Amino acid sequence: MSTNIPLVPRALPNSGTGALATNKVIKNTYTLLTMTLALSALTAFIALKTNAPPMPWWMGLVIMLGGPLLISKFSASVWSIPMTFAFTAALGYYAGPIVGMYLTMPGGSSIVFNAMATTSIIFLALSGYALTTRKNFSFMGGFVMVGCLVVLLAIVANIFLNIPALSLAISAAAVLLMSAAILWDTSRMVNEGETNYVMMTVSLFANIYVMFMHLLNLFSFFGGDDR
Repeated sequence: MSTNIPLVPRALPNSGTGALATNKVIKNTYTLLTMTLALSALTAFIALKTNAPPMPWWMGLVIMLGGPLLISKFSASVWSIPMTFAFTAALGYYAGPIVGMYLTMPGGSSIVFNAMATTSIIFLALSGYALTTRKNFSFMGGFVMVGCLVVLLAIVANIFLNIPALSLAISAAAVLLMSAAILWDTSRMVNEGETNYVMMTVSLFANIYVMFMHLLNLFSFFGGDDR
């Protein structure tokens, strides 16, 4: 007789136990996400008020790519939460001087406000849609991963090429990709039994952060007072 039957089988997402576990993951994810967004906004504000100099582009890339990889190594440890706060605080501080640059542009306050409002509306709408409909968006996973790699390579290339039209195309593509990523990540919690709320928080935070930064670029081009 086989002895490979698990003593505590993993709860299915649609079962009663699975639904309770899923709701707990969702609650913990959005609670931690709210706290990390608040911390990131605080560190961005500190950087803005202290006139912190802009960091090199490669430093932001290291934080954005290296942070989640490092956190994933400790995802089952109590250290994952303070590491997540450190990651989001660092990204907030990195964003501060960039936001400050946009604020000095004509219509800068409107640019920043519109980017923040649009990011919030998109996230709440897409995440709410995925949660309420419980539609499975797992098919988007491959598209999001490949798309992010292409956009990342294009960003690095345009740092040296400095082509405004390419910059706008990259930002538009990034916003669409992050929208798809929000649907995919939310679906992972609802339909795929994702249990690590720390990694879900990191992923959703990155989606929001990248979307906001690229919406700043788009609104600065289309929404300035000098347009």
